[in-house]
Amino acid sequence: MGQNVPKGGTIALVVAAGRGTRAGGDVPKQYQPLGGRPSLLYCLETLVNHQAIDAVRVVIGPDDSSIYNASVPNIALLDPIVGGAERQESVRLGLESLVALEPRRVLIHDGARPFIDPGLIDCLLQSLDSFNGAIPTIPVIDTLKRGDGALCRETVHREGLYRAQTPQAFQFQEILDAHQSCRGQTLTDDAAVAEAHGITVAMVAGDEDNMKLTESRDFIRAEKLLRAAFETRSGQGFDVHRLAPGSGIMLCGVNIPCDLSLIGHSDADVGLHAVVDAVLGALAEGDIGSHFPPSEARWRGADSSLFVKEAVRLMTTHHARLLHLDVTLICERPKVGPYREAMRDRLADLFSVLPQRISVKATTTEQLGFTGRGEGIAAQALATLQGPVRESL
Repeated sequence: MGQNVPKGGTIALVVAAGRGTRAGGDVPKQYQPLGGRPSLLYCLETLVNHQAIDAVRVVIGPDDSSIYNASVPNIALLDPIVGGAERQESVRLGLESLVALEPRRVLIHDGARPFIDPGLIDCLLQSLDSFNGAIPTIPVIDTLKRGDGALCRETVHREGLYRAQTPQAFQFQEILDAHQSCRGQTLTDDAAVAEAHGITVAMVAGDEDNMKLTESRDFIRAEKLLRAAFETRSGQGFDVHRLAPGSGIMLCGVNIPCDLSLIGHSDADVGLHAVVDAVLGALAEGDIGSHFPPSEARWRGADSSLFVKEAVRLMTTHHARLLHLDVTLICERPKVGPYREAMRDRLADLFSVLPQRISVKATTTEQLGFTGRGEGIAAQALATLQGPVRESL
């Protein structure tokens, strides 16, 4: 999927071209399931939804187009490019593919690290205000030994030693020049490439949960992290808008041509308003009126998808994701059936999930009450989210 990217922005480059044979399985490790979803999807969602990142591009293997496309539906990504035989070549090809977009900064991340904390991204980008490169590191705390087969030959001093992680952040032109100058060498990460080119690289505190999936047992550990660190919450939303003569109605982000309109301060999309309240309820973040006060003129006639996008941004802040959304529209008119699938697709697009996670239903009140008399439309929604077990979700 192509997209417009502002010049001088920040782009994340995700390297996912490897085969990952040590992890076993029938497909490369970045596509193997983790918590019922392709493991690659976790880091992509975090990067795409981070406010400081303008675009994300993935470097894939030459035979992986079909499995990649099936693994990343409804996510706003730049078109993928094919990588090389080694990681270093894949990164260089990825960087060269970004030249025309003229980014100022780039984050380079291994697709086999699913659990990026958005706060880590903030720290890395902040370091780029003072340095041309920055990487997350964790101090080595175990005693290190150098061995020969089964025999211990030497104790290695651990002072000043760190484990490096990704994403690694750089000023774009500097790391591009470094990779091009180091072409043909075999360096283990992008910081090593930068160091070989004379770039000063800063260190920020890494995250133990930012693990790399390498062997099959790593998936077992990652599954345990998911189960132990995440909980499920639900929120409900309800909204009503009055009907009046008009030229069409917005419901769940879809325009339905008819001789009616809904009256409201925004575009009066009663379905999206209920959805937003459901998500805010699950996040314990108030209601739609507290975030978008009807007293403020700037929301007059606003597209309600803006409200959903803010709810999605708050989900990202809480590191939460949508598991399921169930929407019920209550009205005599218009007929919802012909537009149901379009509504599901629109909601799936707004939340960057598969349509299978979205349910849209319609019912009547058998001509009873204000909906039965055709005076208005009501909507209720139930949103089920999964997020980290912490006070803020």
